[in-house]
Amino acid sequence: MHFPYLDIIIRSVAVYFFMTIALRIFGKKELSQLNTADIILILLISNSVQNAMVGPDTSLIGGLVAALVLFVVNFVIKKLTRRYKGLNDLLMDKPEVLIHDGILDFKNLSRLDISHEELKEAAREHGLEHLTDIKLAMLEIDGTISIISGNKKQLNQTHYKRKHNHKNLRK
Repeated sequence: MHFPYLDIIIRSVAVYFFMTIALRIFGKKELSQLNTADIILILLISNSVQNAMVGPDTSLIGGLVAALVLFVVNFVIKKLTRRYKGLNDLLMDKPEVLIHDGILDFKNLSRLDISHEELKEAAREHGLEHLTDIKLAMLEIDGTISIISGNKKQLNQTHYKRKHNHKNLRK
């Protein structure tokens, strides 16, 4: 017995895992703020993988099967990553410490390609003049920089949207 949409299901699952791995490799900072080029990239990627998922089947049912498979795979992955820590560690990013008790983590900053200027901008947005005033700064999994100050009057935990093209504009 041949299931006519089995090919679409297999292709859709493969594309889902490819995109998950690609986002994991390229990092969370890509998610922090979308600019025009990022939106164009997303549109082009979605158009290119659409053909990979449905193949020659351009019917409404074929498209709906592919979309349903993506929703189901995403749902199952979320359930499994909540249940199994090892799988969660493999697939999901973790927040990264940028500053702890006023001391910059240069290794993480370099690896994450976060400039000194971006940190100072995030600090200013939180009303802090010096990076040494920061108790904890984290790059969150959504690409934002969270800052907790050592100042008890200002426990402002708003998020700074990281603009990864900033450093190119300031040169």
